Order: sequence, then C-alpha cells, then structure tokens
Amino acid sequence: GDGAKSIHIGQVPASLNGYYIAPAIFEVNDACHQLMCRELFGPVIALMRAETFDRAVEIGNQSAYKLTGAVFSRSPVNLEAARKRFRVGNLYLNRGSTGALVHRQPFGGFGMSGGGTKAGGPGYLLNFVDPRVVTENTMRRGMTPELTE
Repeated sequence: GDGAKSIHIGQVPASLNGYYIAPAIFEVNDACHQLMCRELFGPVIALMRAETFDRAVEIGNQSAYKLTGAVFSRSPVNLEAARKRFRVGNLYLNRGSTGALVHRQPFGGFGMSGGGTKAGGPGYLLNFVDPRVVTENTMRRGMTPELTE
C-alpha cells in the first residue's frame, strides 16, 4: 500500500527475555519514501534499485541524513567515485557500515545527522568553546605609559 515491499521480516527468538524488534528489509521504488528519508536507528533497512552507479550516489546524496554510507563494488572506478562524491560523514567501502571504534575513528555525519564535526576527532572540542577574534593595531607608534597607583 505505501510503496514498500517487504523482502524479509525476521523473528525474535521466543527464548529471549525482554523487548526486541525483529530485523526487516524493505524494497522501495521512490527516493522520497519515508524509509529512505528518515534516520532509522533499528534493525530496518530500505533498498532501492538505481539504473546506474551515478544515480545510486545521487539518490544517497538526496537524503537529509548523512551519517554513514556504504558502497560494495568490484570496480575501482566506482569506489573512487564514491570517495569523491558520496557526501556522508563516515563512508565504508566493501565492508559493513557499522563498527566505528571509539577513540580510534572519529564519528559524525552531515546534514540532519550532524554538523560535520566528528566526535573523537581533533575539531570536536571546538563545539564546546566560544571562538572570538581579537585584533590589535600593531603599527601604532607610541604607547600610553602604564599608570602606577
């Protein structure tokens, strides 16, 4: 009904105690589908076919959320194109798209997924300070003597 086709819905083992969500895979045919245009933090993935590799990168870049992206390809040309054009905070090539190591790999995204500054990266602490600029005319001659009182 809503343009998403269920490819696989997993099951949570009955032996587990607690509250779990089963993993799910959906295929969509619209880059604006809600599963493509929201940041999902759960065991859910939406897949969409693209006519070409370039179109796939274009679809990925249309998202407002750009935390991570992954490209699997045997083509060095496609991998290089992904490096240059796929605008995500953390790009994974020919490997899973999870598993950033705290204290080893800065992590953060662009767009609605962050400001581009990576948690754990050298620029991250600048988020917690108030930068300011102080200028002085160093060409001025003569200074007022200090008052001693």
